Amino acid sequence: MNTPYPEPFFTPDPKDTAASRIADFARHAGVDGSDYAALHRWSVTDLEGFWGAVWEYFDIDADTPYERVLAEETMPGARWFPGATLNYAHHALRHVPDDGVAILALDETGAAYEVTGQRLRAQVASVAATLRDLGVGQGDRVVGYLPNTPHAIVAFLATASLGAVWSVCGQDYAPKAAADRFAQLEPTVLITADGYLFNGTTHNRREAALELARALPTLKATLLVDHVGLPWPSQNHPSLVIPWEDASTRTEELTFAPVPFDHPLWVVFSSGTTGLPKGIVHGHGGVLLEHLKTLALHSDLGPGDRLLWYTTTHWMMWNLLASTLLTGATTCTYDGSPAPFARLDVLWELAARHRVAVFGTSPQYLLGMAKYGIDPSAHDLSSIRVVGCTGSTLPASAYPWVRDHVGDHALLASISGGTDVVSGFAGSAPNTPVWAGELSAPHLGVALSAYDTEGAPVTDQVGELVVTRPMPSMPLYFWNDPDGTRYRDAYFSSYPGVWRHGDWITVTGHGSVIVHGRSDSTLNRNGIRLGSADIHDVVERLPEITEALVIGAEEPDGGYWMPLFVVPAPGVALDDALREKIKDAIRTGASPRHVPDEILEVPGIPHTRTGKKLEVPLKRLLQGAPVEQVVNPAAVDTPELIDHYARLGAERRDRSA
Repeated sequence: MNTPYPEPFFTPDPKDTAASRIADFARHAGVDGSDYAALHRWSVTDLEGFWGAVWEYFDIDADTPYERVLAEETMPGARWFPGATLNYAHHALRHVPDDGVAILALDETGAAYEVTGQRLRAQVASVAATLRDLGVGQGDRVVGYLPNTPHAIVAFLATASLGAVWSVCGQDYAPKAAADRFAQLEPTVLITADGYLFNGTTHNRREAALELARALPTLKATLLVDHVGLPWPSQNHPSLVIPWEDASTRTEELTFAPVPFDHPLWVVFSSGTTGLPKGIVHGHGGVLLEHLKTLALHSDLGPGDRLLWYTTTHWMMWNLLASTLLTGATTCTYDGSPAPFARLDVLWELAARHRVAVFGTSPQYLLGMAKYGIDPSAHDLSSIRVVGCTGSTLPASAYPWVRDHVGDHALLASISGGTDVVSGFAGSAPNTPVWAGELSAPHLGVALSAYDTEGAPVTDQVGELVVTRPMPSMPLYFWNDPDGTRYRDAYFSSYPGVWRHGDWITVTGHGSVIVHGRSDSTLNRNGIRLGSADIHDVVERLPEITEALVIGAEEPDGGYWMPLFVVPAPGVALDDALREKIKDAIRTGASPRHVPDEILEVPGIPHTRTGKKLEVPLKRLLQGAPVEQVVNPAAVDTPELIDHYARLGAERRDRSA
């Protein structure tokens, strides 16, 4: 039986495709750029040819040449570009002209200021010299407790220029949560700000910053950034204190330490919802090539363009945002709420005023705009070529809204990836069609498949997201994992030599990818696997519901409980009529087997600090696991909700006893 496939929601204009950077790259590589499927097939069957072409196309400036593109194709442990020495920071700073805008700093008040290429290079040279004077060298760690402002990018590039290792988190993290990450690294220097803006409030983080410094006994110095204009206390500093103004205004020569391709660049951390967060280490060369591919080829960024992607510094999208500089484009930092009460549409206003080419956000944001009746088209959004969306599954219902309220000229690029590879596995490109509710195709260089329970690839069936050949940005290792046990267990325990990411996906017959949610939180009713995202999509379209979360919990007696938790919209009560409406919507929009056992009203849905619903920890709480074994409250956006779900689980178990 032939599977009927829907028509594409969006088909790129051939003239736009021909003018894109991905088409130019394909011509350079001697491959047909009009056929993305053929280009992708080449990119994963000839890894050396593809990644060698990426190196040549972007004119990677290595201090010493590589001996071979891929010396060992093993997972984990692939050896990419052995012999090459280079520096990420050199490539980030080489393309922005002195008088061009490298960074555009924005905040929720609508204020803006520019950092030119000349100023950025001067600040990086100055901060690097300050760090060098403090004894920071190759392999030492520098950490940032900073909002999303130019200071964070300057500090990162200065650190990378020395061959030192960077890590950062936002100041909405409590000091203990930040210390849970940074103390593992035994950092030499902490760079921190006095506070940040959010929803009309200036958040004072001076005492939090000093508390964090006291929790890091290896510090030699703390650099203090005056971001919101709050005076620093004059005493009780646990280490040498250097004002950012002094550190960043020296006249110094900009130099770069050549490091091996796989030299550590940064440590990004898992959400840390259970136990200490995992420190994931990525290398200079792997990030350089992967981010050039993602930003220049998939997002079509280049000199003269601007990218505005709402993120915090502890989400991997900040790392990608910083890498915008690699392409010669301008990166926009943003300090504030994505939708402050006073001006819910401020991001669209800023995108219009500053002629942004790539606008990046999350499904929650787009759905919230639709629910609150915000019309972005009140602003001139004609400059936006790509609306990027990641963090969770973007439901099909959002696609018409974006077309109608942003414009049919913009490619809506839903992306799925991970902190683990600090990039995407699947998404869109200028030469791919878009199907509503689907990711257009696997990214170039990503040998993606869906595996069934026997470890065989399947099409048009739900399976495990796997990557069967290495990517340059796969982790070098986990921090404090000397024998690699935690790393192998995280990705390679199910299918030896094959990366298992932990998502349920369907690879369709027309080459797109549908993400159904995390495989470890998958609903399994009578042996039939259901994706939680399929239910969330349907329920969260209803105007009466703000947010929803479905859990499938195995019970001791062999039973299976599948409750749906909902947060009603303001002024709405969850009554029997609304419950029936929700059930009918699920039957129609998903299937009868997706209908939950119960629909329960809750005050809120907790998330990780990167915006992912806390599905697995809440499932374990409902099953009776102790809170302290299940979730670290410091890693949750609303920790006060944890006890609510623990009580719900206890009450159910009491009723069943």
